[in-house]
Amino acid sequence: MLKQNLQQKLLQKLSPQQIQFIKLLQVPTVSLDTRIKEELEENPALEDMSLTNMSEPDELYPDRDPDEDNYNSDDDQSGDEFNIDDYLQDDSVADYGSKYDQNGDDEEERKEMPIAIQSSFFENLQSQLDLLPLSDKDFKIGQQIIGSLDDDGYLRRPLTSLTDDLAFSQNVMAEDEEVEDMLKVIQTFDPAGVGARTLQECLLIQLRKKEADPIIKKAMNVVEHYLDEFTRKHYDKLERSLNMNSEELRAVVGEILKLNPKPGDSNEVNTKQMQVIPDFHIANNDGVLILTLNSKNAPELRVSRSYQDMFEHYDKASQKDKKLKEAVQFVKQKLDSAKWFIDAIKQRQQTLLKTMNAIMHYQYDFFLTGDERNLRPMILKDIADKIMMDISTVSRVANSKYVQTEHGTFLLKSFFSEAIQTESGEEVSNKEVKKILEDHIGREDKRHPLADEKLTDILKDAGYNIARRTVAKYREQMNIPVARLRKEL
Repeated sequence: MLKQNLQQKLLQKLSPQQIQFIKLLQVPTVSLDTRIKEELEENPALEDMSLTNMSEPDELYPDRDPDEDNYNSDDDQSGDEFNIDDYLQDDSVADYGSKYDQNGDDEEERKEMPIAIQSSFFENLQSQLDLLPLSDKDFKIGQQIIGSLDDDGYLRRPLTSLTDDLAFSQNVMAEDEEVEDMLKVIQTFDPAGVGARTLQECLLIQLRKKEADPIIKKAMNVVEHYLDEFTRKHYDKLERSLNMNSEELRAVVGEILKLNPKPGDSNEVNTKQMQVIPDFHIANNDGVLILTLNSKNAPELRVSRSYQDMFEHYDKASQKDKKLKEAVQFVKQKLDSAKWFIDAIKQRQQTLLKTMNAIMHYQYDFFLTGDERNLRPMILKDIADKIMMDISTVSRVANSKYVQTEHGTFLLKSFFSEAIQTESGEEVSNKEVKKILEDHIGREDKRHPLADEKLTDILKDAGYNIARRTVAKYREQMNIPVARLRKEL
């Protein structure tokens, strides 16, 4: 039985402009210039004042009389004439909001990243294969092996899978033994350890390439027969099993630690870290903190006056045919898009400054001293309430922006932390607890590192009543291994 009824629902739907602003807010300073250049290329009605000799933009001075500028369109428009007929034939031109189709696809998300022109790990292996005097069959087997390596340089697939691939995709009938023989050839390539199937095999390949002195031989023995004890740092057991003293074992361990467990990473382009450009600067002027926004966040943008004049000219035309109406609509769309983008950039600046100013005042003592013990417990809601904005807005600012201070450059996210109550009832940041843990672990005797239980007792003696599992959680958040793995000879 069918039944009709009316139902009211509250739905929150973001407009294309709101979505674009959210994306713009998330963009860090290092990427903002690229984003602005993209907009300038897409919208000829938007101009960058820093690249022209134009006067100050009207958009920055909304109350100014345009006549005061003494603007002469002939002064700076020569050689840059705009013919609207050139645009009327371009059916691909769309307005700002049309980037969002009904399926919600975003063209920006589909843009491919540029690839650096540099010899890759796989190209390096292929070039070494090309130099060998091989039969066509062995060459194809070698290519198949190289193509089957993962990014770490390991062959994780069984040899039978490679023989099947050779048979079905390249019509090459090979036996597993032939594939393994070619694998041994590739394992002689640089970087050392490439083509290994396990960590143990990877380390042994590298050790076999070294000069076989007594220490190397003992290192090979450890990797081949006692790798589990080595990775677990059971050094006492290794000394007894191998009949070695501490000095000999230290030399053996040192040789193994020099080896590369991931040879595929050694020539990758993407291992370079992105340069950090601070979005904010905080200066200390005799105890008074001064906050400034990176100037790259405040580009000199304006709406093209030639486009404004063109719109007024065509809009006032006494007779409008279909072509002219399309021209007017096109120019209006570009003008609206340019004005919106300029407003969005200004709103981004205001939101960034408002958020950072609230964080600076909340953590004033830390920015004055640089001492992490002065960090106050602070969550996203604390800042959101102060600036009367949504928590998600604060999160987008904090997750991708950096501030430069006299004590270093910090990600805003690092200033947020949970509160912990001491025995005296005082609330402190968990950053303070983590700092204490880090200091004690840094000073520990590495032959007898502090277990989590001992660290818990140390914190309790200092007035922090924290459970052992919480200590373990903080230690893991700081990427510090358990005591057994911190042990050194």
